[in-house]
Amino acid sequence: MVRYTFSRELRLLTPGDFKPVFANPVRAASPQLTLLAIPNGHDHPRLGLTVAKKHVKKACRRNRIKRVVRDSFRLQQHQLPAVDIVVIAKKGVDELDNAALHKLTEKLWRKLSRRCNES
Repeated sequence: MVRYTFSRELRLLTPGDFKPVFANPVRAASPQLTLLAIPNGHDHPRLGLTVAKKHVKKACRRNRIKRVVRDSFRLQQHQLPAVDIVVIAKKGVDELDNAALHKLTEKLWRKLSRRCNES
């Protein structure tokens, strides 16, 4: 049975988890979001999120963005390769509604999977 949870093992938690991803990542980007990924030693993908206060001022909007991206990851995790992914929110991401943000993240997951499988 396939499980669609977002447990602790699927998260990047410490700065030590995030740091290697920024070194030499595979990128998938849009004007609102950038996804960075590197292969990990696990048999599943892991997700880390950065939504800067500089780009999204209100905490409730930052939390909404993180919630939608996490939900999208939770549903797509079984199609993703075993990589560590950091999602970086850019200016203008808070202007997207939930459906548009979900659609954008799904498109970026596909693009990232394709690029990771090529390299």
